[in-house]
Amino acid sequence: METYRLFIDGEYVDSTSGKWIESEDPYSGEVWARVPSGNSADVDRAVAAAKRAFEDPSWAELSATARGKLMWKLGDLINENADRLAALEVRDNGKLFAEMKAQMLYHPEWWYYFGGLADKIEGSIMPIDRKDAFSYTLYEPLGVVGAITAWNSPLLFIAWKCAPALAAGNTVVVKPSEFTSASSLEYAMLVKEAGFPDGVFNVVSGYGAQAGAALVDHPDVAKITFTGSDLSGQKIYENAARSIKHISLELGGKSPNIVFEDADLDMAAKGAVSGIFGASGQTCVAGSRLLVQDSIHDEFMDRLLDLAKNARIGNPMDKNTHVGPITTRQQYEKVISYIEIAKEEGAELVFGGQPCTVPGGAGDQFVQPTIFTNVSNDMRIAQEEVFGPVLSVLKFKDEDEAIQIGNDVVYGLAAGVWTRDIRRAMRFTKALKAGTVWVNTYRAFSYMMPFGGMKRSGLGRESGVAAIREYLQVKSVWLSTATELPNPFIIQ
Repeated sequence: METYRLFIDGEYVDSTSGKWIESEDPYSGEVWARVPSGNSADVDRAVAAAKRAFEDPSWAELSATARGKLMWKLGDLINENADRLAALEVRDNGKLFAEMKAQMLYHPEWWYYFGGLADKIEGSIMPIDRKDAFSYTLYEPLGVVGAITAWNSPLLFIAWKCAPALAAGNTVVVKPSEFTSASSLEYAMLVKEAGFPDGVFNVVSGYGAQAGAALVDHPDVAKITFTGSDLSGQKIYENAARSIKHISLELGGKSPNIVFEDADLDMAAKGAVSGIFGASGQTCVAGSRLLVQDSIHDEFMDRLLDLAKNARIGNPMDKNTHVGPITTRQQYEKVISYIEIAKEEGAELVFGGQPCTVPGGAGDQFVQPTIFTNVSNDMRIAQEEVFGPVLSVLKFKDEDEAIQIGNDVVYGLAAGVWTRDIRRAMRFTKALKAGTVWVNTYRAFSYMMPFGGMKRSGLGRESGVAAIREYLQVKSVWLSTATELPNPFIIQ
């Protein structure tokens, strides 16, 4: 069994509690590693290290260009270790090795991109309305950033959060999910190898109620960035408000994937399958509500079912596997429960809907790709995030009804539109209340494009130039050129 330690102030250290969390391989069911169960004392140590590093000249006085070069070095190291890191992710969360390998090879681009942005953070000279003043703005880092990541893509979320945070000159304490902490603790050593000063990057594993809460409540943490469920995000938002922390939240979704009668139906069917069955549906942007125009409903369902029948469930390390296990037992049971809820509500199960077993899959956390039709938008299966391979199909008559159904949900993370009509596409990109709208594609991401949600799907943006602004604060500077000060009792 692999044993990991906390990473604080540039070295691996034991937790204060001496307690451990066992990490279970979702495919084999075997406990393969243990990670420290960090608590508030460990968070105190990590935050103190990050605060010291933020103020230390080795980081605080490092030029922005030099920061960028460290980030480029880290990107190179991640690329060199892509296979090892991808395999760790698979063992921790059960996602496909093919997807994790591709993700890790793309992962360095966030470090390269934000490393390039580090020395392009520019203030402005203001054309002020005072003849005797020279005024300008500075953009400065916030301080210590607490980054709380989710279990479905822990290393990708480190890049999304920490690359802009470090490029802006902050320091970070990462609290990974208790279910998938091993890869984040391994990752920390690459940060040290890249040459970052001790304390700039720290990782404290532990349960949310202990380590996570302590990080959110800590008075020396300036900002919290969190990826996870909307209910957890709401609690973090409330707690962070007590100390007036900056906050970014990337939360849940119940994304509409809308297919019009003029769409390329084969392409749209592939997009629907990718949108919901990719990553076993365990992605916040899952296109879990498929809206199909009634005039093509039956024809489209035939194509969709033909594709879904080809899905191979199995070992996530096998390159021929399409659908792997559900990451945690708790999440597996949630997915199964929602399938039963859908049946009780009167949705028609037309595909899958059963637990299944695969050779070697002793973890017993596999769910067949599942499709329900005759779903109405007021059903729980259409309104609540399942976070599994469960698709709800809803009919619509025209554009107005598609927009009404698409927006009639508390979430607003993503949406898809399938049409050959460019005017319709433009209307829908404006009308849909979602942070990302894909047209004739789905689940496309880039380090250059801002990503985040509307409504209960969160606050702030990750990736793109917009992301670095989430980790900066503006300072206004006034320089007087006057040779004589006016009446001091009057505000100037």
